[in-house]
Amino acid sequence: MSCCSSSTARSSRAMAVQASGALPATRRLGAPRSVCATMEEQMGLGEVVATRNAPLADRMRPQTLDEVVGQPQLTGERALLARSVAENRPYSFVLYGPPGTGKTTIAMAAARAFGLAFEQLNAVTDGVKDLREVIARAKDRRRMGEGTLLFLDEISRWSKSQQDALLPYVENGTVVLIGATTENPGFELNRALRSRLKIEMVRGLDEGDLSELADRALTDRPRGLGARELTLHPDARTTLLQHADGDARAVLTGLEYAATLAEQGDEISEALMLEALGARSFPGRVEHYDLASALIKSIRGSDPDAALYWLARMEATGEEPRFIARRLLIGAAEEVGMAAPGALAVANAGFEATMNLGPPECWLVLAEVACYLAVSPKSWASYMGLAEARRIVAESPAYPVPLALRNPSDEVSRAEGAGEGYEHASRLPPGSGHVRFLPDELQDARTYSAHRRGTEVDRGWERRPPDPD
Repeated sequence: MSCCSSSTARSSRAMAVQASGALPATRRLGAPRSVCATMEEQMGLGEVVATRNAPLADRMRPQTLDEVVGQPQLTGERALLARSVAENRPYSFVLYGPPGTGKTTIAMAAARAFGLAFEQLNAVTDGVKDLREVIARAKDRRRMGEGTLLFLDEISRWSKSQQDALLPYVENGTVVLIGATTENPGFELNRALRSRLKIEMVRGLDEGDLSELADRALTDRPRGLGARELTLHPDARTTLLQHADGDARAVLTGLEYAATLAEQGDEISEALMLEALGARSFPGRVEHYDLASALIKSIRGSDPDAALYWLARMEATGEEPRFIARRLLIGAAEEVGMAAPGALAVANAGFEATMNLGPPECWLVLAEVACYLAVSPKSWASYMGLAEARRIVAESPAYPVPLALRNPSDEVSRAEGAGEGYEHASRLPPGSGHVRFLPDELQDARTYSAHRRGTEVDRGWERRPPDPD
């Protein structure tokens, strides 16, 4: 197949970038080699993303793992990924963490570091047909002694059968797979695929990390805003970082908007930053948390009118919807709790809908969740119970697990008496205290006290007394 026909067949979501560029793609016995000279291959991704028309967030994308900010568990000297790069021994893994933390960037930098062609799919929009096209190109490269890294974004969105389609190609080395997900891969990936991938945690970026990214963009002349000679007022910096809420792309996008409004050599003021972010006013650090506190206290007090007012106030100040969705999720467990356990599912669905929709529609979702929590019965029973259990753990020795509760999974454990005396609760008469579930030293300990509100009233739960000695 000619280079031209091969290039035409490529998906716009997948690219192979020559080793001379920002994402060196292929390696034959240690020597860089390209499969086909597309524009990206001829120029190199570093030059492509540095063009004037590319968004600042793309131009400033870290080109090497050393440039990645806030992920020492991946890029640190003793991290598995860093050591694997040093030894040129690529492995497949899943990047699990919040959005805007650099998962795509890490995958691209890893491909460059290992000298592998980079192919990208998105599990939301791509399917097995797209995967087959990627695999076909990967097989062509493999015959030429070259390797391929497949980055599958939102990997948890693929069904079990779609995930199974990846297995043979990961196992036989046709591709090195890097998946990315914001969902817990322990639940969202099927066992067969999960057993072949290492789970790598990606941490949320703190304000120090985001501030470093902003400074890089302000001072970098080839790729960033360095030629504009702009500076950032401390109040404008605080506003920008709070608005971004841990999202690196949001920081760089907001900074780019502000730079567009600024003149050469300006100091970007808080007022200009607010204008750039499209917010009438942005809450300072204190008001940011005061508004969130007012919202949660209104929900706790079962006042939907007040809850909607404070929600609207937060919207007017440019608050990140994701921050509010997280607060409502916490509130469902902390404020409503066992009185209406279904509220947690509602809040979680609201969080996912908020992330999927984005503004302005997501505010309707947040309003619904806030009202639902406000009118729900309230119980602190599980919250206070956990606090009491933590106190007991902190003030007590680490008592051994009673023999009846231990896992009799092997001969040694069974020989020690693990599992002896345990009876499944369904086989016992109501109220039976045949099994003691706490250590002997803590038989009188009490952590959970039902508030008898909402569904707690209907549970008919009775504490089982221990057997008399």
